[in-house]
Amino acid sequence: MQYPIFSRNDINGFWALFADTLANLLIISGVCRFVFNMPNDIVFGRILPGAAISIMIGIAVYVWMAQRLARREERSDVTALPYGISTPVMFVYLFGVIGPIYWSTNDPVLAWQVGIAAGVIGGLVEILGAAIGPWLQRVTPRAGMLGTLSGIALVFIATVAMARIYESPLIGFTSLAFVLWGMVGRFRLPFGLPSGLAALIAATIVALVIGESSFSFEGVGLYIPVPYFGDLMVGLGHLFDNPELFAVLIPVQIYNFIETMNNVESAEVAGDKYPVGACQVTDGMGTMLGGLFGSPFPTTVYIGHPAYKRMHARSGYALGVGIVFMLGALFGLVAFLGNLIPPAAVAPILVFVGISIIAVSFRSCEPKHHIAIAIAFLPHVSSIIVVKWGSALNALRDMGIESVPNLLDDSFVGAMVTQGAHVIGESALANGAIVSGMLWGSFTAFLIDGKVREAQIVAVLAAVLTSFGIIHDSALHWPHLTNPIVWGYLLLAAILWVAARYPLEREDTEDLL
Repeated sequence: MQYPIFSRNDINGFWALFADTLANLLIISGVCRFVFNMPNDIVFGRILPGAAISIMIGIAVYVWMAQRLARREERSDVTALPYGISTPVMFVYLFGVIGPIYWSTNDPVLAWQVGIAAGVIGGLVEILGAAIGPWLQRVTPRAGMLGTLSGIALVFIATVAMARIYESPLIGFTSLAFVLWGMVGRFRLPFGLPSGLAALIAATIVALVIGESSFSFEGVGLYIPVPYFGDLMVGLGHLFDNPELFAVLIPVQIYNFIETMNNVESAEVAGDKYPVGACQVTDGMGTMLGGLFGSPFPTTVYIGHPAYKRMHARSGYALGVGIVFMLGALFGLVAFLGNLIPPAAVAPILVFVGISIIAVSFRSCEPKHHIAIAIAFLPHVSSIIVVKWGSALNALRDMGIESVPNLLDDSFVGAMVTQGAHVIGESALANGAIVSGMLWGSFTAFLIDGKVREAQIVAVLAAVLTSFGIIHDSALHWPHLTNPIVWGYLLLAAILWVAARYPLEREDTEDLL
């Protein structure tokens, strides 16, 4: 049995993962330079090379895992796990860790130092999560894990990317046409050209013609990655002097190791079974090494394995991306690509990845559990709503408008209610969305299966997590038993307990199938 690292089918997978990774690196470089005023030597000389090292090391491990799996199962169709910077966690680190430090001190260097310290601490949390990851995977219904994963794919990948298409329709629809033709319709393009590559080339040509793209060598140079022990120690000192930042770090890293677990589960559904504990350790080590070498941003098994599996990619697609971005970081070529390839050209590929994840989730679960997948979407819908509300308020402040309220100010909450916008409820549902989505999906799946005791346990667990602020709150704290959401979950568990004391009879369940 031959399992070549590179195959022709890796080309489409390469461009899809390339687009996803490039989009994250462009967002990081843009926000750090233009929002947090970090100098180019930090962004292109430290952050991006550090990110490239963490990505390359993790990809190398996952390519090795794919080779081992192929030999063990004597298969030639194994797809390596995609790996890179976690998109949702990236935004949390940007605006929940780095941003507050910069806005309070006006010191971009300190903000970066705290960021890399947060990355190292976060990686350690993810490694510790490996101890319970395999157990969580065994006891959690597939609908719960894949449902919350699909919710992320829907709102933070597909929906946001689709909006970018409509911001630059000439570019976006050019790229979208090739993606729909080749990746969705599965039609072969002339000369066997990969549809992902064709989409980027065609859309970039349109962008150059209409002036929305340019050839610029700003930021190009030689950047050798080195460890930043001194800066790391400064950042750690600031973190421990301001422990309230751990209220952001710990929940988001819990999210990150659960995201890894969910994405490994989706790979198993697609036909490739990888050890979830080893994957969580790999992600944690990659994050810690990235922090040491200058990148604050946590890495994870990416969300799109089923999409790459559908493209018949093997290992070369991931290894190629790692090599390209390592070279790009060493020579500052990410800046060049950022000027050349517009976001709207990349967006249709991300739409395809997001929708593929949702489709695989529904196909891999029993039809009766589809409602459980759907209910797991809801916290993530609230999450993106709250993020956009916060963005709108920040935009008003940046415009110089005075007395802009905070999102949860009583006056603003009251005014929003009169407009039909329920800020308190949406905020509660948004906080800890990855965990609460998984809990609601699991609760519903257990109830559908008649496992009332397991559903009660999920409700009680949700109450406990709420009391500590892990879900439905913006900060960790000692148990708050005055929170009505805690008692709501306990009431739900109590009603199920009482109901289970009596003979349970089902109505016709044919409509659930």
